[in-house]
Amino acid sequence: MTDGREGSPDAGTVVLMLGNPNVGKSALFNRMTGANAIVSNYPGTTVDFTSGTLIEGGHTYTIIDVPGTYSLEPRDAAEEVAVKMLRDYPDATVMIVLDATKTDRGLYIALEVMERGMPCIVAVNMMDAAHEKKITVDIPGLQRILGVPVVSTTATSGEGVRDLAEMLRKAQVADIGAIAERLRGGEPERDPIRGCGGCGGCGGC
Repeated sequence: MTDGREGSPDAGTVVLMLGNPNVGKSALFNRMTGANAIVSNYPGTTVDFTSGTLIEGGHTYTIIDVPGTYSLEPRDAAEEVAVKMLRDYPDATVMIVLDATKTDRGLYIALEVMERGMPCIVAVNMMDAAHEKKITVDIPGLQRILGVPVVSTTATSGEGVRDLAEMLRKAQVADIGAIAERLRGGEPERDPIRGCGGCGGCGGC
């Protein structure tokens, strides 16, 4: 996906696309990167991963489809690679992909990632399946609690993918203490966030 604007893109940002297995990450990856994908073995392993390029707003993103994992406490080779990628790309933005029909399951690993202090954005994918099952996901409410951008998507149809690409620049480092306070029904004090790219739902505006 490119935005069609003229000019040379900048050097780029690595985006780790991470989530449980079977949340539609691969379909979302294909929507964002098109045919521009490379499949490789992660160094020192036999585990495959896919990487591709997204140009949005004059910025180049290297999108890496991280092997699916349920936890950052690995139980198999694929999950070990997922954890290694987070360690090997400490400056990356993490796109956490949730299944809209099972958001509670995906939030476990989302909070594990956020505890690492990496900039995050959340894609609540498979919204079409949620609608079919009459499941409602409170996207604004989830964004308010997590303090990072949350975007609803349906990768199979492309719904929300452009919005997700545009929001990448607004990824935020989550405040775990503030999340805990919100879950208790409180509202933490708002501190200005340096380097904010605009309103991504962080509560710091």
